[in-house]
Amino acid sequence: MSIGLARLPSLDLIRGFVAVGRRMSITLAAQDLCLTQSAVSRQVLALEDMLGVRLLLRGHRSIAFTPEGERLFRCADGAISALQDVVGVLRGGAAARPVTVSTSIGVAGLWLMPRLGDFLRAHPGIDVRLSASNRVADLKVDGLDMAVRYCPPETVPDGAQRLFGETIAPVAHPSLGLAGTLELADLERRVLLEFDGEYRPWLRWSEWLASQGWDGLKPRGVLRFNQYDQLVQAAIAGQGVALGRLELIGQSLADGRLCRLETPRPGPASPNAYWLLRAEAAGRPEVDEVARWIVAEAAVTGRGEPGRDELGQEEKDG
Repeated sequence: MSIGLARLPSLDLIRGFVAVGRRMSITLAAQDLCLTQSAVSRQVLALEDMLGVRLLLRGHRSIAFTPEGERLFRCADGAISALQDVVGVLRGGAAARPVTVSTSIGVAGLWLMPRLGDFLRAHPGIDVRLSASNRVADLKVDGLDMAVRYCPPETVPDGAQRLFGETIAPVAHPSLGLAGTLELADLERRVLLEFDGEYRPWLRWSEWLASQGWDGLKPRGVLRFNQYDQLVQAAIAGQGVALGRLELIGQSLADGRLCRLETPRPGPASPNAYWLLRAEAAGRPEVDEVARWIVAEAAVTGRGEPGRDELGQEEKDG
C-alpha cells in the first residue's frame, strides 16, 4: 500500500541508511557522508523509529540487515543510485560514475567489506558501490559492472573467472574451550548454529554429523539463521558452534575471533566456488582496476586460508 509524499522519510535519513548499507559499516558511511559516526547512527535510529521496525542488527564491530532492512535497502539503494547518476550528469560529473559490484549479503559483509577500505585508500579517485542482495542480479538489466557469484562449475555463466573454492569445517569462539579433536560429547553440550537459508547439504549440521557417524547426536539446542553473516556474528559472540565457510571468514580465523575445530573425519565437500562475472569484457579503466583487485585478493584467499591443503591441486588446475 502506497503512502502520501508528505509521509515519506526525509532524504537525509534514507541517504544515511543507504550509506551504511553500502558499506555495512557506520564508520565508513560517516566518512562517505562527511559526518560523525554518532550523526549517522542517529539518522538510522530516527528512520527505524519513524518506520516502527528494526532495519539493522548491531553486533560487536559488525552490522547486518534485518529482512525489513534488506527490503528497504534494495529499493532505496536503487533510487539513490539513480539520483546520483542524474545529478552527476547535470553537474557534468558522469565520468565519475561509481563501479558497482553485486554480490550476496554474506560475501559482501564477510569477504569484500573487510578488504575494501584498503582498496579505497590506495585508489582515492575510484568510487565503489556494493549492491548486496541474495537475489541473483542481471548485470545488464540492473546496470551493474560486475558480480561475485557462488555456484558450481556447471552453472557458471560464460566468461566468469574462478576466484576460489569453498572449505567447510566447524568453528567456534575460543572461549568455548573446544581444543583438540572434536568428540561427540563436545557437541552434545553445545548449541549448534544452523544456516537456514537455501538448502545446501554441505552447510547443514545433519549432513555433517552423519559424515562423522554421529547421526543420533542431540545438542543442547539449535539456533537458526537465514543470513550467513548473522550466523558468523553469533559464533564470534560465543553463542555456539557453526559450520564455517573458511574462505569467507579467514580474517576472523586469523585474528583469533574464531578457531577451526579439528574433526575425526572430513565433512561433506562443497561443490560450489566463487566466481567473478563482468558485464563487459573491456570496461572503464576504474572497472578493470576493481576487477584486478578482487582477483588479487581472491588469490591470497585461495593460497592462505586454513584448510586449503586438500584443495591445493584443484587451485593449481583451476
